[in-house]
Amino acid sequence: MSLADLTATDLLSRFRNGSLSPVEVIDDVLARVEELEPRICATYALDPDGARAAAQESERRWRDGVAGALDGVPVTVKENIATRGTPVPQGTAATELIPATEDAPAAARLRAAGAVIFSKTTMPEYGMLSSGVSTFHHLTRNPWDLSKTAGGSSAGAAAAAAAGYGPIHIGTDIGGSIRLPAGWCGLVGLKPTHGRVAVGNPYPGRAIGPLIRTAADAALALSVMSGYDPRDHTSLPAASDSYEVTVEGLRVALLLDAGVGLPVDPEVTAAVSSAAAVLEKGGAVVEPIGPIITREMLDGLDRFWRVRSAVDIAALPEERRAKVLPQIRSWVSTAGDVSGFDVFHGYSQMGAMAAAVTGVFTSYDVILSPVAPITAFPAELAYPTDDPSKPFEHIGFTVPYNMSAHPATTVNVGWSTSGLPIGAQLAVPHHQDLKALALAEYLDSWQTDRREWPMG
Repeated sequence: MSLADLTATDLLSRFRNGSLSPVEVIDDVLARVEELEPRICATYALDPDGARAAAQESERRWRDGVAGALDGVPVTVKENIATRGTPVPQGTAATELIPATEDAPAAARLRAAGAVIFSKTTMPEYGMLSSGVSTFHHLTRNPWDLSKTAGGSSAGAAAAAAAGYGPIHIGTDIGGSIRLPAGWCGLVGLKPTHGRVAVGNPYPGRAIGPLIRTAADAALALSVMSGYDPRDHTSLPAASDSYEVTVEGLRVALLLDAGVGLPVDPEVTAAVSSAAAVLEKGGAVVEPIGPIITREMLDGLDRFWRVRSAVDIAALPEERRAKVLPQIRSWVSTAGDVSGFDVFHGYSQMGAMAAAVTGVFTSYDVILSPVAPITAFPAELAYPTDDPSKPFEHIGFTVPYNMSAHPATTVNVGWSTSGLPIGAQLAVPHHQDLKALALAEYLDSWQTDRREWPMG
């Protein structure tokens, strides 16, 4: 196995016993990036020289016995998570490229723990697409099948993780932007409890979390990033939930129909049902439930987000506004037809979703569902529907937990006949992030069709 494919926990163990150096590891990771990046296009602001210098500093800290919790581990962060000195284009050519003056909270905590942040990763236009389509970045592709999307908006993070650009990759999620690409790339992707990781620029539903090959590495990354930061008034103290779960007696709600959006592919239903059977075999009580959210909820959110985006785009000078992706311009073009009543009603649907999800957790310990109703779609499409007027038909399983602030994680539970990963989603009550990851690890341990990573 290449050094680039080692988990963070493996790397730290070897750094600790002196059998491996952070310098050796970053050299191997950078060689992997150089080889694959022309095909995958996952990185932004790649900094090989800075990475090697940081790895040398880490090597010294290990030698001096003062290494941090992630010292020497290669890490990428999504481009909209600010890092000092690097512009934050938000996936669009319409943004002025002004270097960030400081690290965002998550990036600052990673650096303080000794992580080697060697690159940012790509995202689509304003993070409003579940694909890698961008007017600023090259088109990001899925390492499992280069004709398919890696998902979005954490497109580059997912592609980098699946391709083996080191072990830890950090993304953001406001409607499924960690979990959708994680599911389509065969990864563990965690949207934490809202506030568990300080965002810096908080907004309802917005969260930061890892897209990683193993649940244990995701738990490690979360432990480093979590905690209060005064730059985010919604952030919480570091939680103390444990990385363990008892499957025996676990009350599992099996949600196979989101109630809105695209129909669920039968292969997706079969894979998630098999995961439910694994939990049932372990002693869990699995009960099918009906849809949690409604068409009114999803359409209301669409109208609210459309108006919010239209306001942002309208504030741009005309020459920059013209650079925005045509599909996004088409989506916001109808915002003027939305009344103030519609905007308020749309905003209220976030609360309606939160109440609906919370109601389920009065009777169940976990909600098991698909991540998305479909497997990865063609890379060139902005939306799986290829229709800007119907942009959210694939987020019915993911977006409720952004609005309710519950943690939700993904795990690979099968494969399509064409060899694409199929992910299951595990949502749990507030502040049980690590238990969700433990459940993901449990399901992964029962995976019988385990395949080699695509480009290792």
